[in-house]
Amino acid sequence: MSQPTDTIFSKIIRREIPADIVYEDDLCLAFKDVHPQAPVHLLVIPKKPIPKLADAVAEDHKLMGHLLLTAKRVAEQAGLTNGYRLVINNGEDGGQTVYHLHLHILGGRQLQWPPG
Repeated sequence: MSQPTDTIFSKIIRREIPADIVYEDDLCLAFKDVHPQAPVHLLVIPKKPIPKLADAVAEDHKLMGHLLLTAKRVAEQAGLTNGYRLVINNGEDGGQTVYHLHLHILGGRQLQWPPG
C-alpha cells in the first residue's frame, strides 16, 4: 500500500498548521497530541519524512537513537517521573493512521496491559 509523503505532521514541521510544540531541534520535534489517550500524550517526530518504522534504513540508526533519547527528555520535561509508555505504531495492522514515523509518549496515569 503506497502511503502519502505529505502528511499532517509534514505540515506541522513546515508550520502550515498549528501545534502545541514542546520541543524542537535540528532532527525532530515534539508536540501535544490533539486527541490525547492519557493525561499526558505527546508525539515525537523526525523532520526527515520516514513513513513508518519498517521504512527506516541502516543510515537512519543515529536518528532512531536520537528519537528515543528525545522522547526520554520530553517525558522528563513533562514531569513523568513515575513512568510512561512509548508506542510506535507500524502499518495498518499496528494501528498507524498517519504515515510519518512518530513516537507516542503516554503517561500521567497507570497504563494497562495489554494495550488493545
